[in-house]
Amino acid sequence: MPFHTKRLTIGALAALALAGLLPIVPGATALAALPQGAAAPDFTTQAVLAGKPFSFHLGDALKKGPVVLYFFPAAFTSGCTIEAHEFSDATDAFHAAGATVIGLSHDPLGKLSRFSVTECRNKFAVGVGGSDVIKAYKVKLPVLSMSDRTSYVIAPDGTILMSYSAFSPQGHVARSLAAVKAWRAAHPAS
Repeated sequence: MPFHTKRLTIGALAALALAGLLPIVPGATALAALPQGAAAPDFTTQAVLAGKPFSFHLGDALKKGPVVLYFFPAAFTSGCTIEAHEFSDATDAFHAAGATVIGLSHDPLGKLSRFSVTECRNKFAVGVGGSDVIKAYKVKLPVLSMSDRTSYVIAPDGTILMSYSAFSPQGHVARSLAAVKAWRAAHPAS
């Protein structure tokens, strides 16, 4: 049977996308489930920074400034590694604007610990995105327990300033940093 007549399941499509084998149309995006202006659900999760575990609470992080919360499907996959490198390269710019960066994945803490050192380059935290958090942020991939690739910028008052979903890792860091800088320009004393 020719390839074009075969039907792929949603899970198979997700696996192909995660492996970088599904062609991605430049500029194609899915809409993030939580739009700009929505209230970001509060959560606490286990996270790691530079391989060291700690408890991350969104409410506590927001007391320090905006939070860039990005969901990624699976550590050590090609797209997620590219995205981690890009966030790592931009961490100093996020910190200069007063923002905290954390990535969440459904991966176990041990795997995320290794990912935090090798791919996040000890620059920002990654944490366990449990099913409840993935559901609350409406970023669950169909059929699979993992999240899609969605980035949020959350203001200190818990309001979502920016949301962006796309299979491709490109654009997540640039959009997030632009949103943080715009917020900082409007709130220089914060």
